[in-house]
Amino acid sequence: MSHHKSREVVLPIKMPPELPAALDGMRETWRRDPAAIPRGLSCSQSKEGAFVLVAAESVFVTLPGACVVKGLGAIELVGAEPLFEPGAGSKTLVLRDTEEGWRFSVKFVPPIVRERNTK
Repeated sequence: MSHHKSREVVLPIKMPPELPAALDGMRETWRRDPAAIPRGLSCSQSKEGAFVLVAAESVFVTLPGACVVKGLGAIELVGAEPLFEPGAGSKTLVLRDTEEGWRFSVKFVPPIVRERNTK
């Protein structure tokens, strides 16, 4: 039985006009008072100085073509592929402010498949 480590998949998104303003507001809130960030969201800064926002499984909902993050709003997904494999666990969304713009990725642990009593 082998356990898989977590995977991170970068997905293309369309940013609604209000989302960059919400992300900038979250960044300013985090800089002023880190304790004011809502539960389930965490903010940090990468070694390169980029702002990173991580949303836990408890604060987002995936819908066909979109992902809604509590406290931020909706993120429109480009493409029809599913975000997670069926049965995946430990799901988190990661938004990074890169030089090319915001990068949206999904981290998850793929389901464990046990092959018992196979001949």
